[in-house]
Amino acid sequence: MKKTALALLAVSASGLSAAQSTVTLYGVADVALSKTTGLATQLVSSSTQNNGTSRWGMRGTEDLGGGLKAGFNFESQVSLLDGATSAALFARAANMSLSGGFGTVKAGRSLTPSWYGTAAWELTGSANYAVVNSQFGYGGLNSRHNAEVSYTSPNWGGLTVTVGHLFAANNGNVAKNDVNLIYRAGPLSAALVYNKLDNKGKNLSLGAAYNFGSFKLAGSLQDATGANLGKGFTVGGTLPLGKLSLTLDVARDTRKHDTDTLLEAKYALSKRTSVYGVLLHNGAGKAAKAVNSTVVGLRHNF
Repeated sequence: MKKTALALLAVSASGLSAAQSTVTLYGVADVALSKTTGLATQLVSSSTQNNGTSRWGMRGTEDLGGGLKAGFNFESQVSLLDGATSAALFARAANMSLSGGFGTVKAGRSLTPSWYGTAAWELTGSANYAVVNSQFGYGGLNSRHNAEVSYTSPNWGGLTVTVGHLFAANNGNVAKNDVNLIYRAGPLSAALVYNKLDNKGKNLSLGAAYNFGSFKLAGSLQDATGANLGKGFTVGGTLPLGKLSLTLDVARDTRKHDTDTLLEAKYALSKRTSVYGVLLHNGAGKAAKAVNSTVVGLRHNF
């Protein structure tokens, strides 16, 4: 009888522990056919011409009580051409976090505050082929930072603030600060992004999107001086037609006289699977010949 009671107690305790901790496996599979100026038609995966990078990852949280939670995220890139991963297995994400009523503190390799700020208003859902990325980067930066410590505030009536910092000892003896202010309320999404590499310039961008219901408009002002990517603007719109959406987006570098243009058609086969077709024009200003691409792909989220 005692053994039975102890066994039931152990099972109950195990169930309570499981209820307090969760681990989720997730990922994306994305493959496309691409025809680019000067190149033969080819299959592409995890490239700048795919809607997204194929990947798999794990994330989890543990409820520590009193509204406090610990979390982690590991994410790895995969090529559907040959099954290869990146040189560093979890090059896309490797971080831990602590969150509660005070907000969230995160440390490790992760997407930058500038990326999150840009994603708040960008029309394609931060697709790999997004023209704001090809022209200006994400606030003048790549999408990820190594060894970043960041803080994200609670949501104050639609407004959140994220501050990220890279210590000089982790970043080639040069400290870096990265900040976003994101506002989301009703049909409006807007974000201000600012980042600065000590003694090596600063980057600034301001973008917004407004959903009118029958269509969505977005635009931004970009000043990526620190990354030497130029200065300019983006403007575009999305027209939803049931399961089909059509997006036209333009990014203009006014310093280099360079214009990148995207026309995207995306059709939802289900909540997790979509097909997409994209016409891309990657301008080169006066320095070189423009590059055009035609892409047809399939994406599945799991």
